[in-house]
Amino acid sequence: MPNITFILADESVKVVEAIEGDSIMQTAVDNDIEEITASCGGNCSCATCHCIIDDTWISKVGAADEDETAVMESAIEVTANSRLSCQIKVTDALDGIVVHIPSSE
Repeated sequence: MPNITFILADESVKVVEAIEGDSIMQTAVDNDIEEITASCGGNCSCATCHCIIDDTWISKVGAADEDETAVMESAIEVTANSRLSCQIKVTDALDGIVVHIPSSE
C-alpha cells in the first residue's frame, strides 16, 4: 500500500497508508486528517480539500484541469502546487508523496 505524508499547518506530520485508487482526499478523511473537511464529498465543487503538493512530487501528480482550476479560485493560500486532493488518485507511483495542508483549510 502506498504511504502519504501529510504535513499539517502546525508543522505536525502524519504518515498514513492509502488504498490504491482512492483519492488523497478520501485517504485524509479515512485517517482523521481533520483539516481536510471535504464538504462536497469529492465532487470537485468546493475547495475544502485544498492541499499543496510538495515540490518533489508535483511533476508526478500533474497539473489541475480546467474544472479543478475554476474551483480553486475559491481557495485561500493557493500556490503553484495547489491541488484539490479529491482530484488526485493514489497509485503506487505516488508512494511516499508529501502533501501540505494550508492553515486556511
